[in-house]
Amino acid sequence: MLFSVLIVRLAILQFVEGKYLKEVENQVSNSDSPIAPIRGTIYDRTGYAIAQSRSMQSLYYRVEGRATNRDEIIELAKTLEGIFAKYGKQPQMKPLTAAEILKLMDVGFDMDKVKTKEPSYFYVPRRIKADLSRDEIAYLSEHRDQLKGIEIFEDSIRLYDSQTISAQLVGYMKRFSAARNPVSGLEYYRSKTDEYLDVEDVGFDGLELMYQEELRGKKGLKRYPVNAVQKIVGPATIVPPEKGHNLYLTIDKNIQLATEQAIMDQLTLIRNRSLAGEYGYAPNARSGYAVAMEVKTGKIVAMASMPDYDTNTWTGGMSTEEYNQIKPFINNGTITTSYPDYPEKEIPKHPSSLLYMGSTIKPLTILVGLSEGVITPNSTYNDTGSFSFGLNNNAKISNSDGHAYGLLNPMTAIQNSSNTFMSAMVGIPLYNKYGGKSKVMDVWAEHLAGFGLGIKTGSNLPNEYEGSNEFFKNAKTSSPQSAMVYASWGQNEKYTTLQLAQYAATLASRGKRMQPQFVEKITTSNGQLVKGYEPVLLNEVNYPKNYWDTVIRGMKSGAEGIEELPFQVARKTGTSTQDVPGGRVDNGVFISFAPVDDPVLAVAVVIPEGRFGRYSASPVAAKIYQAYDQYVGGLSSSGGKAK
Repeated sequence: MLFSVLIVRLAILQFVEGKYLKEVENQVSNSDSPIAPIRGTIYDRTGYAIAQSRSMQSLYYRVEGRATNRDEIIELAKTLEGIFAKYGKQPQMKPLTAAEILKLMDVGFDMDKVKTKEPSYFYVPRRIKADLSRDEIAYLSEHRDQLKGIEIFEDSIRLYDSQTISAQLVGYMKRFSAARNPVSGLEYYRSKTDEYLDVEDVGFDGLELMYQEELRGKKGLKRYPVNAVQKIVGPATIVPPEKGHNLYLTIDKNIQLATEQAIMDQLTLIRNRSLAGEYGYAPNARSGYAVAMEVKTGKIVAMASMPDYDTNTWTGGMSTEEYNQIKPFINNGTITTSYPDYPEKEIPKHPSSLLYMGSTIKPLTILVGLSEGVITPNSTYNDTGSFSFGLNNNAKISNSDGHAYGLLNPMTAIQNSSNTFMSAMVGIPLYNKYGGKSKVMDVWAEHLAGFGLGIKTGSNLPNEYEGSNEFFKNAKTSSPQSAMVYASWGQNEKYTTLQLAQYAATLASRGKRMQPQFVEKITTSNGQLVKGYEPVLLNEVNYPKNYWDTVIRGMKSGAEGIEELPFQVARKTGTSTQDVPGGRVDNGVFISFAPVDDPVLAVAVVIPEGRFGRYSASPVAAKIYQAYDQYVGGLSSSGGKAK
């Protein structure tokens, strides 16, 4: 009976259902492979490409199940090693070994089946090899059904100029799967799962992140016809991706490179006693930061955080060892905390990129004193080199090296950088004006905010720090009087280099605080204008003309390299002193603008552990002015030797 049933069933399969089953076997469905969008290009203001993307085909591996069949996975890695060696681009690219391929597959074990680490998300495709050759594509496509978990995706690679032009400002990219990771990713991307591909690269910092939507473009689709066993049975149809928009920056390549080189050259010089001299010698200076901002427009023509690094390192991912090598240089030290390139255990002994303003605050201190009525342009003070305050005058501050300047007025107090004038004529009187209460801290902070200090600059750059008004904390731990004394000469406020540049530009424009801008225009991939940019006035501080004249005429402190320029530069050097676990250090700080009569450019430079700003930071600024005058112009035309 069973044999009869079997014969009947076979007959039904052959004669009744056979035609239908044959149709099922030959039935063609579609297998869709998304194509990542091609990112737009980032140019400098002259049209030089800083970052651009190139299309390519890449091989990905998607972990099947829980990756339990280790023998099968290792065999796949060995098979791919052979394919790459035979069909890969030679000799341009070194063939991947099976061990390297297995590591890229991220399955949690090595060639000896020894557990390494827990794999990343199983459903996220891992890129095994980018920029496949035609022969590799042909072979892999033909044998796709035999290579379990392997897929070829249309991909793009981000290429950054090898000269590392404003690396930290431009930023870098990461895989979307990493960008939305709840642990180390960005909040911005966590709602983009349906819109983005796990395999596409997205902006993770700097302008790459800030202009992610404009640069990204739109994804495409490659559709393969496949049969029931998922074998490709015909040519693919393609919906091409749309290329993203292009950015034209305000950064000038030539000025930027001159700025970066000036910082690195200066660091080398001041670490050499025989070259720098006794006053210029700064053996621990390992980093430097500079920003050059056009006064009337707010356009940033140079922003350097040095040393920098090659952002191409991020392409295709990197090992922990590679990451640790570039870690000290990733942050943009002109807008946030960055540390020098010291061994990790030594870093706490050194200051970060955020330093006390030092004497660079003194032009603003005088403006505040004038506007609050505690001094006039004609006020005088006999500077004996030191000043006592507090209960029973038991606290004492002094000028640099205890120098006594004699009879000073507000203008000469700035020029001679008198700490005692600022304390005795502005700090203490302002404290007394507000009844000896902490309200004076609010008044001081409000004046500083008018110049962009203690608040964000309005740049909208990711991770920008608003600075630190430490006088609030110190007013509680010591006293409002003490906090006001030290704040008056720049030892109670820490700000970024971009904030200092905006502050200098606001002094130059006599009160107009402009929004820092980094993009001249956005265009489509074929050059049509999408968006242009106009100067943005954030706020205006109004003081009488004679107040501005007093302050600007006082900005003539000694500054190496500045005196030799063929135009007048208003400047203020600073020596910012602070305590770190390694001891007390002096940092070089410098603000300036030029030409004095019709300001065009403002420059701020910070050299942690550079000691005197006159010798460490000022020469860097001088080279920035020279580069701007050479490549853009408008500084020498006013004529006149710097005084």
